[in-house]
Amino acid sequence: MEKVQIIELKETMLADNDKDADVLRAELKKMDTFYLNVMSSPGSGKTTTIIKTIETLKKKYKAGVMEADIDSNVDALEILKHDVPAVQLHTGGMCHLDAEMSRQGLREMQAEQLDLVILENVGNLVCPAEFDTGACKSIVILSVPEGDDKPIKYPLMFEQCDAILINKMDALPAFDFDVEAVKRNIAKRNPGAPVFFLSAKEGTGVQEWCDWLEEQMTNWKNARGEKYIGNDKNY
Repeated sequence: MEKVQIIELKETMLADNDKDADVLRAELKKMDTFYLNVMSSPGSGKTTTIIKTIETLKKKYKAGVMEADIDSNVDALEILKHDVPAVQLHTGGMCHLDAEMSRQGLREMQAEQLDLVILENVGNLVCPAEFDTGACKSIVILSVPEGDDKPIKYPLMFEQCDAILINKMDALPAFDFDVEAVKRNIAKRNPGAPVFFLSAKEGTGVQEWCDWLEEQMTNWKNARGEKYIGNDKNY
């Protein structure tokens, strides 16, 4: 009996997407548009954090937001209330965005007219980490109510991101959340990543996070050449 050939479809799909993501980063470099991928579980405060980030940077940068969800337009409507360009991306049931989905959204956003496009990825700590969106940088938001053990439970998400935001620090007294423990857990997964503690609702810690983001934008925009490669994201 002949041996049955097994084709690893997921591996092939991911490999093709990684190549497409590199192409998208090159396209963004030509447009001089910085693309930030924001990931987290539902309810972590992604939308509020994005709004506070844009409000902090709006005097220097023109920004827009892509809201990715399986359905609804709730988050995009919230962004539009703040006079920020926004589009809603429906994923057709998929729990992530990939590079081609990003490209379609960026086209509708007219990203070439913006300095910064922020993607609010689909809310979960698993699928979005597996697919390179073509973003220049990716971050994850972890909120205090979720617990300090999430970097251990969802390793890929915290390994893949370039920075971690610990949100809802104003709720710290109400939850059993160990700040030192979360630092240790993050260090086990991604020892080089900066960690920012903030309350997006109150605005505390937002400036420090935005200072880091602005530094990344400046470095990327000033980098020579068109190639901005893969998960290493070398300038």
